[in-house]
Amino acid sequence: MSSAGGGPVRLGLCVNPMSGRDVRRLAARATNMTHEAKRDMVARVAAGAVSCGVTDLYVTREPYRIAAAALEHLELSARVHVLAPRIRNNAEDTEAAVRAFLDAGCKTLVSLGGDGTNRALVRALGGQAGRIDLIPLSTGTNNVFPVLVEPTVGGMAAGLAASGRLRDAPVKRRAKVIHVSGSGRYGLPVSDMALIDAVLLLRDHVGNLLPFDADRIERILLTRAEPAAIGMSPIGGLLHPVDAAADQGLLVRMGSGRTFRAPLSPGWFREVSVAEAQPVALGEPVAFPGEGVLALDGDRDHKVPAGAELTAIIRRDGPWVIDVEAAMRWAVAHGIMALRSEAPASP
Repeated sequence: MSSAGGGPVRLGLCVNPMSGRDVRRLAARATNMTHEAKRDMVARVAAGAVSCGVTDLYVTREPYRIAAAALEHLELSARVHVLAPRIRNNAEDTEAAVRAFLDAGCKTLVSLGGDGTNRALVRALGGQAGRIDLIPLSTGTNNVFPVLVEPTVGGMAAGLAASGRLRDAPVKRRAKVIHVSGSGRYGLPVSDMALIDAVLLLRDHVGNLLPFDADRIERILLTRAEPAAIGMSPIGGLLHPVDAAADQGLLVRMGSGRTFRAPLSPGWFREVSVAEAQPVALGEPVAFPGEGVLALDGDRDHKVPAGAELTAIIRRDGPWVIDVEAAMRWAVAHGIMALRSEAPASP
């Protein structure tokens, strides 16, 4: 296979070396995602992508050489480019990697990480999100945004997208994004975003890495309320499911009402009580008043002082997320995966 329009077919592989290794896993019953497992995933993604037309694979330098080491001894026909943005050993590394991929001309990305990794990725895309196709593969702790799919097949779908073969296929949709604005600590302006949940926590503090205490959750805004997920999403999903395709979100207010046990982390259940769960239209503002801490996709980033307020709005303006299974089925149905052989001439 080659590019539908000729020229190089570029794919960026964005790997978070720290996803799936945070303290929340120690407080729950999750297993660690090792660097060796991630290297294996990178190799499988690369093999799948090259089989479907990718000519140039882009990865970034990072302390554990996960992606670079995975690719340096593979016998691939594609060229491998190791970009070297500045390393800070925090979430800014993912943002720097994404900017490097964009500068290199990548319009299709595969991410290996969790909700937090993909939040950083989409934050870095900014206004260019609508130009990017994304396949997010799960390696994180609480995962609603990324998918559990065989990396080989994920790479194949990425290769089809990067080579332009999915351009007219109805196999992707733009991600919903929670946009947060207002005045935070010390009256400083806040401009941030989340992909799955914005959670107002009481009696908590910025930077706390432990799992959320169910008794401290005041309200939750969800882009996806999934009953088959873990984290904040099933608190809404076990009452009023909202999936990625729905053009709405869900606002959950905690308090006296319906009580049930929800999986807040892998294998870690807590009793929650929900006073109200109501749909929220895209573009409808939701207030998060102080005093409290606003957590975005699991990260407690913003102090909301007493008397202050942050506002969250859900919009469908994230990157185009490819449905891997739908993409593969569409490619087969349109004769892309197998070319008809010519019958041998008669003697």
